Amino acid sequence: MKKRTEVVGRQEERCILEKCFQSNSPEFIAIYGRRRVGKTHLVKKFFRKKSCYFFSVTGIHKGSMKQQLTEFSKEMSNVFFHGARVKGEISWFDAFGLLTQSIQGQVPKNKKVVLFFDEFPWMATPRSKLLQALEYYWNQKWSEDSRIKLIICGSAASWIIKNIINNKGGLHNRLTRTILLEPMNLRDSKSLLQSMGVKLNNQQLAQLYMVTGGVPYYLSQVPVGLSETQIVEKLAFTKNGLFLTEFEKLYSSLFDKAELYIDIVRAIASQRYGIDQKTLFKKIKSVSGGGTISKKLKELEESGFIISFISFQNRKKGIYYKVIDEFTLLYLYWIEPIKLTLSKKGLRKGYWDKTRQTSSWSSWSGYAYEALCYKHLFQISTALELSPTALPSTWRYSPKKGAEDSGAQIDLLFDRDDNAITICEIKFTKTPLVIDKDYAKKIQKKMEVFQKKTKTEKQLFFAIVSANGLKKTMYSEELIDAVVTLSDLF
Repeated sequence: MKKRTEVVGRQEERCILEKCFQSNSPEFIAIYGRRRVGKTHLVKKFFRKKSCYFFSVTGIHKGSMKQQLTEFSKEMSNVFFHGARVKGEISWFDAFGLLTQSIQGQVPKNKKVVLFFDEFPWMATPRSKLLQALEYYWNQKWSEDSRIKLIICGSAASWIIKNIINNKGGLHNRLTRTILLEPMNLRDSKSLLQSMGVKLNNQQLAQLYMVTGGVPYYLSQVPVGLSETQIVEKLAFTKNGLFLTEFEKLYSSLFDKAELYIDIVRAIASQRYGIDQKTLFKKIKSVSGGGTISKKLKELEESGFIISFISFQNRKKGIYYKVIDEFTLLYLYWIEPIKLTLSKKGLRKGYWDKTRQTSSWSSWSGYAYEALCYKHLFQISTALELSPTALPSTWRYSPKKGAEDSGAQIDLLFDRDDNAITICEIKFTKTPLVIDKDYAKKIQKKMEVFQKKTKTEKQLFFAIVSANGLKKTMYSEELIDAVVTLSDLF
C-alpha cells in the first residue's frame, strides 16, 4: 500500500486556499467537515510547500486547558525560536499575546504567516476563554497585519458553525472564506485509489464507496492487489479491522454524550425509506424535549451523517430524515450484530463474500446505493440533461389503515422549471435491470398514484438510475424515458 503523500482532487478547495495565500489582505478562514475527511492533510500539504511561516497546532481531544497551552507553546518554540524552550502561558490571552509578539519580532515584513488552529473545538475547553481571546486578537491585532492568514479548523461541524461561522459576538462577519470539506465523490475516490496503485473497475469502486462513503482516510487504508470483496472483509470483518472500533471513535470525537446521537441515527437507519420527524420523536425516548432532539438532528445533518427533506407537495407532513453515511449503515447493519465475535476471534475468511449472496445484502445494498446517489445529485441531473434549477426531492404516499387505494414511494424526483417532473427509480443490481410485465405495472401504478395525489398538471417523465444499466424490453421501451448508469456518476 502506497502512502498517500499528495492531495488528490479538492480543486475548488485548493483554489480557495491559493487565493487566500496570494491575497494582500489578512484572511480568516473556517474549514469544517467530518472526522477523517482530509481537512488537516489538505491544509498541511498545501501550505508547507509555500514560502511562509506555518504555525500549526492541534487540539487534544478531552485534553485539559494546561495540556492545550503546553502544545501551543511547543509549536511557538519550533516555528519562531528554533526549538528554544518557551515558557508555558497560563491563559489564552497570554498565549496569543506571545504569538503576536513573535510574529512582529521574528517574521520578516515580506513573509506571510499562516496560523492553523486544527481541531479548534477541542482546544476550547470549559472556562478557557479561548473564543474571547481569539475575538480580541483577531479584531485588535491580526486583522491589521496583511501577512496573517488565520485558519480555524474542526471536525465538530456544529461547533464551528455556531461559534465561528454564525458568531453573534466579536467575530460576527469577520470570516473572509469558508470551506465545507465533504467526502470525495466517485471520480476523486477513483483518482485517489489509482494514485495508490489500487486497480478496481467502476463496479467494484462503487461497491467500495458504498462502504467507505468516499472518506479519504478509509480509502487510504485500502491494500493493493485485492478485490472489493476482499478489501471490505479486511477492513470490517477481521479481528483487528479498522472499522471494528472506528464507529465509537467517530461519534465520540464529534459529539458530547455520543450515545444519544447514535440512538437517533440507529432509529433513522431502521426505516428503509426514511422516517418523519413526528415518528422519530416518539421513538427516541432517551432524549427529553423536542427542541433537544431537533438540535441533535441539525448537528448530525451538519456533520454529514443524515439528510433531511420535505416530501414533494407535502410540507404539512413535515420533515423526513434518512441516513446517508455509508460507513454508519455498514456498521449498524453488519458489524455491530457480530462485533463480540469479531473482537474475540474474528471470522472465517470468505464471510463478506457469502454475505453478498443473501437477500439481506441485496436489501442493504439498495439502501447504500441510494445514499451514494444522494451524494451525486449533480451528476444525475447532468446525465438527465436537466437545468441547474431543477429541484431534487422525494415523495411518498402511505394510505390510511383500511383504505382501498395504493401507496407509492418515489426515491428521487426533479421538479423542473419547464413544466415537467422527472421521477427517478434508483436500483442496485448485479446485472442490467430487467423490466418485465409485473415491474411495468408497478411503475405505471406509481405514476398514477403520484399524479392523482399530487394533482400535478406537469408532464411526467420516468428515469432509471441503475448501477448496471437497463436491458431493453418491450416494457422498458414504452415506459422509460432516460437511463443513468454508474459511469455517469464518475
